[in-house]
Amino acid sequence: MFASLRRRLSGILLFLAAGIAALLSAAAPASAHGILSVVYADIHSGGPGVVRAQLQLEDDLLVVSVADAQHDDPLYRAGMAAFEAGDAAQQAAVLVEHRDAVAAYVGERFRVSAGGTACSPSLADDVSMTQQDGVPYAVLTVDYACPPSDDGHEITSTLFPDGEGFVTDTKTILTYALDLHEGSTVLDAEHPAFTTAQTTLERFWEFFRLGAEHLLTGIDHILFLVALIIGSRRLREVVIAASTFTLAHSVTFILAATGVVAAPPELVEPTIAFSIAVVGAWYLWRLWRGDRVDQDLSHAHGFLRLDRAGWLRVGVVFVFGLVHGLGFASALGIDEPWSWTLLWSLLVFNLGIEAVQIGIILIVFPLLVLLRRRSPRAGMWVSAVLAVVVTVAGLVWFVQRILGIE
Repeated sequence: MFASLRRRLSGILLFLAAGIAALLSAAAPASAHGILSVVYADIHSGGPGVVRAQLQLEDDLLVVSVADAQHDDPLYRAGMAAFEAGDAAQQAAVLVEHRDAVAAYVGERFRVSAGGTACSPSLADDVSMTQQDGVPYAVLTVDYACPPSDDGHEITSTLFPDGEGFVTDTKTILTYALDLHEGSTVLDAEHPAFTTAQTTLERFWEFFRLGAEHLLTGIDHILFLVALIIGSRRLREVVIAASTFTLAHSVTFILAATGVVAAPPELVEPTIAFSIAVVGAWYLWRLWRGDRVDQDLSHAHGFLRLDRAGWLRVGVVFVFGLVHGLGFASALGIDEPWSWTLLWSLLVFNLGIEAVQIGIILIVFPLLVLLRRRSPRAGMWVSAVLAVVVTVAGLVWFVQRILGIE
């Protein structure tokens, strides 16, 4: 029986692997920026009637966007040459040289208003460079002269995407200390504006939503969760595995987001892809060996009633969960001193992740259990096909990320 199963499984594996690899390769985005850019903005008082904004924007994206919007071809040529040479001093010098074009672009797309009246922006002469996740960022300081207002200030960010089409959305991570309020929030295409009169509940909702969206749009994290689900034989196993994953990624997520630990994305992203392949292949390997991978564990003994294979799997999930936490943290990258406000924002972001994770488990696992009970053979084949999809996707992403193919 197992010899026949192995022959059939081999054929399915080869067929699906070739198809999935071709689809993933064809679907790989051509742009180095993918579909998302992150802008970092710090807002505070610059004196009476002045709001000061320090903005960090991806240098090459800024150069291309400004050159396109302001029809400044010399900026494009000089800026991209400096970017490709990796010359930070020259990158900053190019932006200073084309200061008027940069000021016009940024002032139109990052706006501050008071009492419904727009504040007048003024770009400072100095421009510096920094890095976020290994990507060169330009640091700009903009002062906004604002009329008197008792209703606080409204900040609106529509920086990127533009006609250049390199990104489909931008997350603006905004930290502020203004109008006797301080905290953090997130702006994007659907929610581009923020007011300092925003309540704590509204601000936390922004981080909850961002966390939920990050998992929903992160197909690699979703496939890892699917691999955990199909490799679980009872609800107890999937709950323990998911809880272990949550604990592990929560630790590194908070430590990384607050700057306590750091790891280069060149290491984190391939490892995440590899973890997806490993957890998916684990199920296939046990199926190949002829293990009863879908057996009922209701009579299992030991701590938490897990067998040896179950505990080994928990250990692997914990290790990979630590790496996934670093990946989650890259979505925020809040450059803010440690504070209880920051900690709560990070925890709420994490709650958004967990809400989606629980929702996926509650939908997928009962359906899989029902299928396994009504038709064990069909349940096994469905699980095997899902495991193949997860494994091949993880391997393709691993190779792409190792080779730097976006």
